[in-house]
Amino acid sequence: MAIHRLSIDEFDEINYELIAIHTSLEDYRLAYFINQKLPVLLSKNPDEIPARHKEGDTWFSRFTFEQPEQEVAWNLIQNKTEIKVPRKKASSGDLFSDGSGTLSVAEVTARLYLLPEFKKVDYFLKIENAAENSEEIIGKLHTIDRVSTVYTIDVGQLKSKNNLIF
Repeated sequence: MAIHRLSIDEFDEINYELIAIHTSLEDYRLAYFINQKLPVLLSKNPDEIPARHKEGDTWFSRFTFEQPEQEVAWNLIQNKTEIKVPRKKASSGDLFSDGSGTLSVAEVTARLYLLPEFKKVDYFLKIENAAENSEEIIGKLHTIDRVSTVYTIDVGQLKSKNNLIF
């Protein structure tokens, strides 16, 4: 009997473009403006992207638009999310303590990134099987107010490209 072996490289085919977006807009407002500028209808996807942290779980928001007949899928993905981590500290004699000497619980915010090598990027636009030119898309995204920078990312150079599998 013959043994058939599969290489992981056979499944590691890159068939999408990744566009980085720097903006101060909220995710739903950015999706709305993208819908106005581009021929897509991004809508909130209830299946958010889960992220694990040692203190708990959180999620990255995602807006999607799919064209099954052309096998095209657009995903607007949040790159930054925050998780509140409780920290215990002794309140013995500091300026804001109640003088009881008990432990108080303060919340500290930890920031998680979908792609940690791009910490300054606010959102990613992942376009699978794109029929349109990425330069045209970038030009239209630049016309959105409060979008400061838009550029493509070389997916082959990503260290954490497995985070984009969903």
